[in-house]
Amino acid sequence: MTDLTEPHVLAERQARPTGPFAELLEIERLDENTFRGHCHAGAPMRAFGGHVAAQALVAAGRTCEDRRPVHSLHGYFLLPGSPARPIDYAVERVRDGMSYTTRRVTALQQGSEIFTLSVSFKHPEPAADRQREVPPLPRPESLPDALARGPEEVRRAIAATGGFRDLDVRFVPADAPGLPPTVPGLLQQFVWMRTASPLPADEPLLHAGALTYLSDLTLASTAGLNVQPNFFQRTEPPRLVMASLDHAMWFHRPFRADEWLLFAQRSPSSSDGRGLALGEFYDLDGRLVASAVQEALIRDPA
Repeated sequence: MTDLTEPHVLAERQARPTGPFAELLEIERLDENTFRGHCHAGAPMRAFGGHVAAQALVAAGRTCEDRRPVHSLHGYFLLPGSPARPIDYAVERVRDGMSYTTRRVTALQQGSEIFTLSVSFKHPEPAADRQREVPPLPRPESLPDALARGPEEVRRAIAATGGFRDLDVRFVPADAPGLPPTVPGLLQQFVWMRTASPLPADEPLLHAGALTYLSDLTLASTAGLNVQPNFFQRTEPPRLVMASLDHAMWFHRPFRADEWLLFAQRSPSSSDGRGLALGEFYDLDGRLVASAVQEALIRDPA
């Protein structure tokens, strides 16, 4: 068990951020491998899955003494979490290798497992560099803020969740110049995102946690765009029941989540009550910094 009065633990507490968005990633350390957090709602009475995944990632990273950056995560949403109760994150130290570190996190609420996450960290190393080029889309400065200037119905729905604060989200219009050509059966959307308040430059784990949170804002909705707009642009009642089933991310290059990132999203398939969506994050210099894949439950309302 870790002594929570030891100097390195006290220093960790003092170094943690207090900014508006960074507060969402705050977790309390209960012992050496257990942490506790609170997550806001994403849908009525349900904790936002991206918030749960982000806190689980931060919990895993807090057990890596050499602060290796995360390179991938794979999570499964098992039960809806409640925003009214705390969530405990139990971290299993699976492996500490020379190059790679592996952790497994179980999120529990009232004794029930609601989410599991496998995370891998690694030391950076020199290697050949190759990536897909970013599409030449409008820059975020030319687009309206979807949260601050969105429809009144959307702003009321966001306020009701108690979360989604301190974000800057800007959608690229479907008729914008530079969009990739449409392909039959392939749905796509492009969104600029960032946290609206700064995150500490010397804590890449928090930037990875923030990007995990951001990646869950619009990715699943891509799979249902042929039926309804995403949550942040919808002014009518939802026509689909949607919920995240699993979520995976790969972090390719260093980035800052408090600087503009283009989330290029596409959905190649929907069947069997499940929709698949893939996304890529590009920074303002066109560097591909991360990729995400998510499968979501998609059903017609009963």
